[in-house]
Amino acid sequence: MSRTSNPKKISILLGDMCHTLGFVEAYQQYKTLQIWHTVVGETISGATTIERFSNGQLFIKVKNPSWRMELNYRKQDILARLNEALESELVQDIIFK
Repeated sequence: MSRTSNPKKISILLGDMCHTLGFVEAYQQYKTLQIWHTVVGETISGATTIERFSNGQLFIKVKNPSWRMELNYRKQDILARLNEALESELVQDIIFK
């Protein structure tokens, strides 16, 4: 094996590999779960837990009812920022529980 003068990040290699193997949607879902904390920020991240992501719906468990109400008000903004970060309309809805 020869060394390359242009090393790639493992995240780029995994993305390329998933694309080659046909796991594009699965990789996008994984990426969505990974960027949640950076998109919503530290405060919201501390009050939420990601449960699952399936069929375009992201299920988020919220610490208490007042946070759930606040996040429902912010839902469209969070949804837009998530899809912008993903560079696709992968997340169709966020369900706060």
